[in-house]
Amino acid sequence: MNLRILVFFAIGLLIFFLDIGFNAEQDSKDIYISDQELTSLLSAWQSQVGRPPSDEEIVSIINNFVQEEILYREALLLELDQEDRIIKRRLAQKITFLKQETIPDDPSQEELENFFELNKDNYFVPATYSFSHHYFSKESNAKERAAKAFNDNQTNGTEIIGDPFFLGKNFYQNSANEIKKNFGELFFSSIENLSLNEWSGPYESAFGQHIVLLKEIKSGFSPPLEKVVLKVQQDYLTQAQDKAIAEYINEIRSQYRVIINPDYKF
Repeated sequence: MNLRILVFFAIGLLIFFLDIGFNAEQDSKDIYISDQELTSLLSAWQSQVGRPPSDEEIVSIINNFVQEEILYREALLLELDQEDRIIKRRLAQKITFLKQETIPDDPSQEELENFFELNKDNYFVPATYSFSHHYFSKESNAKERAAKAFNDNQTNGTEIIGDPFFLGKNFYQNSANEIKKNFGELFFSSIENLSLNEWSGPYESAFGQHIVLLKEIKSGFSPPLEKVVLKVQQDYLTQAQDKAIAEYINEIRSQYRVIINPDYKF
C-alpha cells in the first residue's frame, strides 16, 4: 500500500479515536478538513521551513490542527471565550478585516484627485534647514566658553573647538519639527532666520550653547498629485475602510442595548 495512503489512513483512525475520547455522548463531532485548509496548512509549513513536508511531517501537521480544533471546540462548550478580552478583540479585528476587504482597492483618478484636493495640507512638504554647529556643554561654563570661542574666531581666525555632541555636528535638510525635537523651541527660533554661511552665536539649547553655521534653507511646498499618488491612494483606501466600519457599526448598533449599573462608582 502506498505510504501516503497509509499516512492518511492513520490520520483517519486518530481523528476517529479522538472523536470518541472527547465526547462520546454527542452525536456530531466531525472535523472536516477542506482541501483549501489542507493547502493552507501545508503551504504555511513550507513557507516557514523552506521545503515541502515529508509524509511523517504531514501527519504531525494535521494532528496538530486536529488537536487545536478539538481543544477550541471544547473551550467553546465550556464558554471560555465569553469573558476573554483577547478573544473578543481578535474576533472584532477579523470582522473589521472582512468589512475592509469589501472596499475596492482601485479608486478612480477622479476620486483620487478629489481626495487630494480636500486633504492637500496633509501632503505639504515643510521647509528644511541644513546647518553645522559647535557645541559647548552646559556642564562646564558653556556660555562663557562659547562666547570666547566665537569672539576669538571672528577676531583672530582661531579654530572653534567645542565638545562632542551625541547627535553629531552636521545636520542636512532637517524640518523645523525635527530641529525642535533635537534642540528645543528656543534654539530653532534663534537660528531659523540667520544669514546663510556665516558663523554666529552662541545660541542656547536644552543641552548647552551652540555656535551655528546655517548653510541652506529649502522652502516648503505642495507637491503635485503625481509625486505622491501612492501615498494618496493608501490614505484614500484607509479612510474609505474606516468609513465602511463606522457605517457598519452605526447600522447595527441600534439593535443592541447597553446596560451599566447606575450605582457603579466611576
